This record gives sequence, C-alpha cells and structure tokens, in this order.
Amino acid sequence: MKDKTTLLYQGHASLRIVTEDKKVIYIDPFDGEGYDLPADLILVTHGHFDHTYIDKIESRAEGCEVIMPEDALRDKNFDLDFVKVRAVQAGNNKNHSIKECVGYVLTFKNGKKIYISGDTSTTDEMPQLAQEHIDYAFFCCDGVYNMDMEEAAKCARLVGAAHNIPYHMLAAHLDVRFTMERAQQFDAPGRLIIKPGEELVVE
Repeated sequence: MKDKTTLLYQGHASLRIVTEDKKVIYIDPFDGEGYDLPADLILVTHGHFDHTYIDKIESRAEGCEVIMPEDALRDKNFDLDFVKVRAVQAGNNKNHSIKECVGYVLTFKNGKKIYISGDTSTTDEMPQLAQEHIDYAFFCCDGVYNMDMEEAAKCARLVGAAHNIPYHMLAAHLDVRFTMERAQQFDAPGRLIIKPGEELVVE
C-alpha cells in the first residue's frame, strides 16, 4: 500500500507534514510535540516568537531548506521535488504588516493543496485562491492580534477550500491555546476541527 501524506496539528500555528515519500515539512514551529523527525523543509510565516522556534527541530536532513518570510516575500515560489510552495499575502492588520508576513499554499505530488493563512486579516489575494481548488485551509482566528472568528469564516468563504480548519485561535501567551468550545465558534462551510496532537491524512 502506498504511503499517504499526513498532517500533524502540533498546536497553536504549528504543523508538521510528512509527504507520501517521507519528506518532512515543519510550519511555524513553536507549540506541541512531534519535532523529532528530521526536517527536509521548514517554513516560517513571520517573525513573531510564537512562529519561530526553529531550534526545536534539532534534526535536519541533508539539504534541508529553511524559508523565512523575507525569502518568501522576495521569491514567492519554491519548487522542491516533493512539494511546490507559493507565498501569498498575509498580515494586513495593525499587528502584522503585509510587507513582513506571508501565508503559504503547498501543492503536493498527488495534486492536493493546503493553504496556511499565517497571522492575518482579510487580504486582496484571498478571492483569487478560490480558483486553486484548495483541499485544506487553515485560518487564524484569535480576534486579538488577528481577525476574529466571524472574519475568518468570511475568509473561508472567499477561499472556498473543501475543508476549513481553525487554528491560532487563542493568544500564544495563554496556558491553554485550544478549546473545543472556541473551535466550534468557527462557523465556516466544510469546517474541520483538529485538536492539538491529532493527525489527518491529506486526501
């Protein structure tokens, strides 16, 4: 049986993806567990502390790439042999400059696409993402440093992904950064709630 791409929600805005050919991608390392697999790619959406604990990833495969926001703002597209990465607009609020932040669209070998909003409010590019037929989309929704649940749900409708997932839903300095009650306030079509430590198969 062929291996499938899996995604581990580590917590807050931290994700780990293992592709079907066992390449390991970390996005915004900070929260949770599961940093033991050697990294092939590390993506950072912006420079705030709760997205940049790169040192938690002690093991890195030969040729591991680290893409920081300044890299992504400059080059936009990164074509690796196991994933294509495209930087998209993020920020656009008083706490996050659109000139310093990015989101990412990841396209895998099997054609599946994941959108990571990063820390953001509504951006001009979001309606254009609907043309990409995204499979899984992660939307920040803390309502303190970024957009709230209502705006995040509107953004989900703009992007039009098959599955819309709330993350970064409470402030990073809190002891508890996920509650089911909070997650259920994300009233978007195709809502999919993933608890920290849970894994999904990207299919």
